Amino acid sequence: MSEVKGLEVVEKEKEAKMVRIYIMGKEYLVPAGLTIMKAMEYAGYRFIRGCGCRGGFCGACSTVYRFIDDYKLYTGLACQTKVEDGMYLTQLPFVPANKAIYDLDKIKPTPNILLRYYPELARCVSCNTCTKACPQDIEVMYAIQAAIRGDIEEVANLTFDCIQCGLCTIRCPAEIQHYHVFQLARRIYGKYIQPRAKHLEERIKEIESGKYDEEMEKLMKMSVEELKKLYENRGRIED
Repeated sequence: MSEVKGLEVVEKEKEAKMVRIYIMGKEYLVPAGLTIMKAMEYAGYRFIRGCGCRGGFCGACSTVYRFIDDYKLYTGLACQTKVEDGMYLTQLPFVPANKAIYDLDKIKPTPNILLRYYPELARCVSCNTCTKACPQDIEVMYAIQAAIRGDIEEVANLTFDCIQCGLCTIRCPAEIQHYHVFQLARRIYGKYIQPRAKHLEERIKEIESGKYDEEMEKLMKMSVEELKKLYENRGRIED
């Protein structure tokens, strides 16, 4: 029996592996399983900004999308979210959100400090839209409530994985600049609240005393291949 498939069958299989998406209103057929970013490149778009690390860590590729016959607005990172049939895409070059100006050395970790620099926090209606928009699965609304209470440590801990993509702010009806609030909270926590690491202070003193100067000089003279070999063999016990 011949294993050669009919042309019609082959064409149907090819079609089954493609999805129809719309980029800036224009229709494209792209392979299923691609991320939004790769699908856009497949369609001929060249990223000169908004692509960042491509690994889900920088938050540069914020994306808003919708589906045919679906009134909802969806958000995601283009480097992580896979394309789906009927997806309408819009890339966001940046998220416009005003950032408060402050001198961290003059700020004190008082309960009202976050509200002082971001008074719009008081407008939060606890709708949880910010949490639903977060690609990092951060409990954004809980962090905002902690900020309103003045619990800086709780805000810092809840938002440790924030990548500053701004999708929470895009979806917020109260126009809160969540990610700027969280950044300020983490800075205050790191400077004034978090316990100092003794081993880090000791290591800094060792570096300043010149303890590692000879070793650093040796590394600086190594070739790239020698450095790679040294890195690959790190932690191994020499015979």
